[in-house]
Amino acid sequence: MWGLVGFVPFLVLTWLVRTNGALHDLDQAVVDAATAVTAAHPALETALVAWSAITQPGLVNAAGALLALWVWRRHGLASRAAWAVVTLLVSWGLVQLAKESVGRVRPLVDGTFVDAPGYSFPSGHATAAATAAVTLTLLVWPLLGPRARVVVPVVATLLTLLTCADRIFLGVHYPTDVVAGVLLGAVVSTSSYLGYRGWNPTRGRTAPEA
Repeated sequence: MWGLVGFVPFLVLTWLVRTNGALHDLDQAVVDAATAVTAAHPALETALVAWSAITQPGLVNAAGALLALWVWRRHGLASRAAWAVVTLLVSWGLVQLAKESVGRVRPLVDGTFVDAPGYSFPSGHATAAATAAVTLTLLVWPLLGPRARVVVPVVATLLTLLTCADRIFLGVHYPTDVVAGVLLGAVVSTSSYLGYRGWNPTRGRTAPEA
């Protein structure tokens, strides 16, 4: 139930993107300003392009799967690791479905910093980053000490925000695209975890699986 409720902000934003011309104009104005900054600073452009390459959804999901494999093999948290991998894959599938359903074209910019085929809404990079941030933090949560339980979520959040900014400053996504991606990723991960906690066959055991 709560998982479905969590999708409401994403659906509202989707409706606004498809129907509100003023929002689109604001989106385009932000992209214009951001890409002007990128064009004026070649070093920034180089850094943004590099970050875009290493945060491709496929690479993020592969890194998450490797971490899940390590958690399973090293700490024996098999069902938790399987949950994490499935969640990453489900999120990836949902963002592809959303892109095709909305069919929003990418921003119009003067010049192209990176090649970004396909539709714009929601951002696949932002969705993957948010999904990984929440899912992988929850994956390793039982293994973290008190200090790490502060550091890991903060670092995961900062990396997600950096990825969102990267998409806008490269001119391949509107701000609403990345906001939608973060919403989708966070909701999928959280609702998936709530379902996992309700199903988890190791509940009640002394092992850190739960």
